[in-house]
Amino acid sequence: MSKRTDRDEIASVERRNFLKLAGTSGITAAAVAGAAGTLWSSEAAAQTAKEEATRERAADHIMTVATAYVLTADRSYPIMQLDFKENVQNATNGKIYVKLAPGGQLGAGGALAQKVQGGTIQAAQHSLSNFAPFAPVVDLINLPYLCGANQRFVNMVSSDHWKKTVNPLVEAKGFKPLYYVVIDPRVVAVRKGGAGAVMSPADLSGVKFRVPGSKMLQQYYRMVGANPTPVAWGETPSAIKQGVADALDPAVGALYVFGFKDILSHITFTQAVPDSQVYSCNLEWFNSLPADVKDGIDFASDITSAQNLAKVPAARNFAMAELRKAGVEFHSLSESELAVWKEAGGYQRSEWDSFKTELAGSMDAFDKLAEAAGTQGRHYVHDA
Repeated sequence: MSKRTDRDEIASVERRNFLKLAGTSGITAAAVAGAAGTLWSSEAAAQTAKEEATRERAADHIMTVATAYVLTADRSYPIMQLDFKENVQNATNGKIYVKLAPGGQLGAGGALAQKVQGGTIQAAQHSLSNFAPFAPVVDLINLPYLCGANQRFVNMVSSDHWKKTVNPLVEAKGFKPLYYVVIDPRVVAVRKGGAGAVMSPADLSGVKFRVPGSKMLQQYYRMVGANPTPVAWGETPSAIKQGVADALDPAVGALYVFGFKDILSHITFTQAVPDSQVYSCNLEWFNSLPADVKDGIDFASDITSAQNLAKVPAARNFAMAELRKAGVEFHSLSESELAVWKEAGGYQRSEWDSFKTELAGSMDAFDKLAEAAGTQGRHYVHDA
């Protein structure tokens, strides 16, 4: 039997065991077995399912956690959902069983935020941009160069000032932020057949730049010379292939996870805005829990956050290596080159003043957030 045939047979067994577990024990048990590498053995997969069923029966509370990402995404996109599940179960001494709904099973982005807010599910992962319509204050992270670099983002969201001023506003909308996830800054990614490498704002002249619904991102790309083109995320791959849009800006890990590697030519690290995520929880559900269980969830969130920060450079390097294999070229900017971008569209410009006062409440309140972003906290993270 050839090696290729051996691999095919193992893959076939894994598929059968996954479908069997999903049908009999639920998707969480099947997903955990897959992540643990036990699907190749029917006996090992069944043992994993038994262990999950035992944990679920012993728990006092079920916590459904939904994400848009498959469980294997961590290799290039450190969303850490399996780690979070394990940490919550352990930190609450088994009083909570976490039921995962990965890969967009229950929706993605704003749809997940809405389900958390309404109490349909207990917790979910979503981008801060998708969170902003429900809790507008967090949209401050989209101010260019306020916290685009990973370290500035971590400094700001982990600061006492953010916790005292921003988190209460988020909680007023029915959410409890569990922890903020660092992925990497957004990049400038150019399609194959489009413009060449983008090294300065001048290179974006006339470029149709795919943007999400964020008004701030649309204004930023207009300020740096591009032609902002709103395109729904699900339609973005075809828009890039067909030339409806020439460029887009997710983090490198997201570009790899969502299958853009074969349709891009150049990626530039401009470090303007973080492509960040948050895990949020329904506040009413959280507040209904016993004090020790709430403390356990908070501790688990801290642990998973630390794991996320440590994973960032490895995930980025994997995504870059895979994109390079497809012919994508990467470009980093010098301090002087970055200064040109900051001058053209950075948060210090008066065009952003209305956003600062509307979202932060006052210029003084915003200045304190900017100071927090520039103040090194106790957490370190690698920057692209």
